[in-house]
Amino acid sequence: MHLDVLDLRSFYYRTGLGRAAQRAIRDKMLTLWPEALGQSVVGFGFAAPLLRPYLADAKRVVALMPAQQGVMAWPGGAENVSTLCQELRWPLATGMADKVVMLHGLEATETPGALIEECWRVLGPGGRALFIVPNRAGLWSRVDGTPFGHGRPYSLGQLEALLRQQGFTPERHVSALYATPSQQRFWLRMAPLMEDFGRHLPFLAGGVLMVEASKQVYAPSRRGLRDMVRRPLRVLEGVPQPS
Repeated sequence: MHLDVLDLRSFYYRTGLGRAAQRAIRDKMLTLWPEALGQSVVGFGFAAPLLRPYLADAKRVVALMPAQQGVMAWPGGAENVSTLCQELRWPLATGMADKVVMLHGLEATETPGALIEECWRVLGPGGRALFIVPNRAGLWSRVDGTPFGHGRPYSLGQLEALLRQQGFTPERHVSALYATPSQQRFWLRMAPLMEDFGRHLPFLAGGVLMVEASKQVYAPSRRGLRDMVRRPLRVLEGVPQPS
């Protein structure tokens, strides 16, 4: 079930814990994708807080927000790039995206396979997608006071298996949100230190899993195709030759 866009906006932009979470996830994303020069970047769900670093150099940035969630204008003080869409019918041409970031999308949908399939459609050959989901073994998925405590959390194995079923190839994975999900001032001050320390902790300790996957398009391998190419059909094949 999707959260309301007003609740998501309030968490990420008006609470100290939300701003800390936004910073921690965005920093990890930038270690995987430091730039998007001349590329088309698409966000789905509530990925807008993560897309700002790409606004300056990307060819285009689009923030898709599902109808069940609602939409907000973004970015503030600039030309709007966000739009409302149907969860399984994105208003984008097939193969137009180079990168897709999904945050608060996969754990909220009732049809995860179909949503991943729509993401695969929008990506061009060799394109990359970053799926960010609550970690089933993490502390954040057990706390109702954050968006990560809603919807279906995933283990790494579950998420990678789901991606493979829909034609993606998992490439890399990282974790984020090692800080305690608390609004208390002490824990908020400790959040940056705990994120740095989290690099030395087991992967499962993070509050969210971030899996980068690539879209691979393979050449057709039907039996006899190569022979047909070597022996192309002639226009007058089968027509008696004039004597």
